[in-house]
Amino acid sequence: MIGLYILGAVLLFGAFKFLRGVYYIGKAKRLEAEIAVIEGRTESPNADTAAVKAEKAAKAAAVVALGFVAEADLDTENHAPVPPERTAVLEAVRSGDWEAGATYIEAAGKNWHERMERVRPLAEAAAEDDAWLLAWRAARPTDPTAALVDADTAIQVAWNVRGSQSGRRTTQEQFRLFRDLLVKAQEAAHAAQSLADPADPTPYIVEQPIGQGLGYSHERYRELWAKIVERDPKVLWAHVGALQYWCRKWRGSHELALAFARESAAAGAPGELFSRLPLIAYFEQETHEDDLAAETFFKEPEIVAAVDAALLDLAAAGDDHPGTVGMRHILAYLLFWQDRDAEAVEQFRYIDGYIGALPWSYAGSPKSRYLYARDWAVSVTTPGL
Repeated sequence: MIGLYILGAVLLFGAFKFLRGVYYIGKAKRLEAEIAVIEGRTESPNADTAAVKAEKAAKAAAVVALGFVAEADLDTENHAPVPPERTAVLEAVRSGDWEAGATYIEAAGKNWHERMERVRPLAEAAAEDDAWLLAWRAARPTDPTAALVDADTAIQVAWNVRGSQSGRRTTQEQFRLFRDLLVKAQEAAHAAQSLADPADPTPYIVEQPIGQGLGYSHERYRELWAKIVERDPKVLWAHVGALQYWCRKWRGSHELALAFARESAAAGAPGELFSRLPLIAYFEQETHEDDLAAETFFKEPEIVAAVDAALLDLAAAGDDHPGTVGMRHILAYLLFWQDRDAEAVEQFRYIDGYIGALPWSYAGSPKSRYLYARDWAVSVTTPGL
């Protein structure tokens, strides 16, 4: 009789394992198909199926009813709500009040990450209309902050010309103009460096995407990196930028990118969020390796361990850290792929509504990638959904 109980328990456990296997295989197959549609590689086999559309609509409505943001309201431009102060400053400079922009940036003091956080949106605005920036430069020709914004603006103009498409979808004329504009941006960056406080790494940080675009040799990029870290070795903005240079899609390899990311993470103290770097490196590798499947790759023990380390780092950082939101975006995606759906939902609740960030921004349809991951995780963790 005891033997029968044992046999029953074994069979029950086996059935559970089988059903879980079916669940995960089903998830993987559905996700592979969905991602193929998202990336534009195939047409959805259910594109004309009214029943499938109705089922998706019903699930989406149920998720929204739980308090999540509807597809139409997702912001694909910003990774988080834009601070009211920044909105006011952007309105002011666009109306010609460059002094408001100068005051805003200089208020960051020697918090170099925050200084870059304030320079970038102003540079993006100037890339569309630089009348206010020209007035600032004319009024204060030796102002290091104005020179910094000018350099970053030149970089934004160059990258706007290149566009965000892959190399094979970018014309030779775009590449030619891109390079010419980056050479001019390089001159502007060097001018900003000559005017800057010797302790300020930001004029060297703005040169990072120039080196990436112009193809600095590894030796030259390391020289630039040395100038940054000798001024401040822990500017998260700079580390994230350097990781892009070392990625295979630009000037390095998966091995070089991961080595750099691990070195950065090891040097970071708890709460500094440098543990985000390996997560980005793994994501870049999976994105650009055709033979890697997210369903299995992101479950590799070393990646699970990296996610665990990042969660501890995030807990130590607190919500006021400027890198918190970026960390939550990549964690939500990786936790979803690791079938840690409850933990993924926790991150989705923080970031929901704003998806202008990696990993969503890498997709042909950021909303589709985001909604599929979010709604899957929510539905799995919500009884009856």
